[in-house]
Amino acid sequence: MSKELRYQVVQLYKQLMYMARDYPSGEDYFKQKLRLAFRNKKGITDETQIREALKHGNFVKKELETLYYLKKYRAMKKRYYNNIRILNQTFTMRLAFA
Repeated sequence: MSKELRYQVVQLYKQLMYMARDYPSGEDYFKQKLRLAFRNKKGITDETQIREALKHGNFVKKELETLYYLKKYRAMKKRYYNNIRILNQTFTMRLAFA
């Protein structure tokens, strides 16, 4: 394996390990699965197969980023819209009593 590919694989591994902090099923679960996935691909020596595995790994990374953004968006939306609904109810109640 060339130095460039090795660097890319190590960087992907580090990034995914960092992203494990926010995984919904738990950090330990994700790290265990990640180690297993990288260990299973350990014996690959063909550069085209390594590049394909890197593409798949980058796809997984992007999917995780999307999952985290959606999780944060849903939490913000839930907090924000619940507050608006309460404000609208009190506003309409005030109008009814006025």
